[in-house]
Amino acid sequence: MSQSSPQPGRPSQSRPTDRRPEPRPDVVPEQAAGPGGYRASDAEREAVVERLRVASVEGRLTFEELTERTEAAYVAVTHSDLERITRDLPGMGAPGANPAPLQVKRKFSAIMGDCKERIVGRIDERLEVVSVMGDVELDLRGAQVPTGEVTVHATAVMGDIKIIVPDGVCVQLSGRAVMGDRRITVREPRPGTPVPVVHVIAHAIMGDIKIVDDAHHAPLRSAIASWWKDRGSGTA
Repeated sequence: MSQSSPQPGRPSQSRPTDRRPEPRPDVVPEQAAGPGGYRASDAEREAVVERLRVASVEGRLTFEELTERTEAAYVAVTHSDLERITRDLPGMGAPGANPAPLQVKRKFSAIMGDCKERIVGRIDERLEVVSVMGDVELDLRGAQVPTGEVTVHATAVMGDIKIIVPDGVCVQLSGRAVMGDRRITVREPRPGTPVPVVHVIAHAIMGDIKIVDDAHHAPLRSAIASWWKDRGSGTA
């Protein structure tokens, strides 16, 4: 039986033509990128971290500033976030500055006494801290650390040693305790984020060695500083 041809005036049974517009690629015009700008790439974050490292070598950033800005660079989302981190630094290729002054004194000790030191020079070699029936406080936050790593050899014999590090560093502790105590009280860095490192080789013999960051060394001051910083950002 032959198939009937479509009758005049009757709609065809064929599939109707789809007149919906073709999907367009998701292209965001520059003016619509938002107040924060385009998203930053991993390569751009690494470039900023390298710029921070160079600035540290030239003595422009302290250990505390290097740590804080490195962490901020790795969590930056947009170009504007990265630009804020390096806003007060010269661009790559600018005339180099002289390195920060070398930290000449590298051994700090207290024998039945007290010793408080705040490092502000450039650390190129290992530091040594000894406490014998005394108290030693070593503050590394203001140091210049070109390599991003510091090694401290600490020995406490019936004494106490406190090492203050910037917020956000990675602390690696080794050594041993004999009737003594070794403690790390710092905020853990974000997993998988390369940050400056403090290696502490700690030997405590009837003594106490602790490594603390700024937030745990002076929690009230840190809270006030954080509040003031957030307040300033909100009014900018």
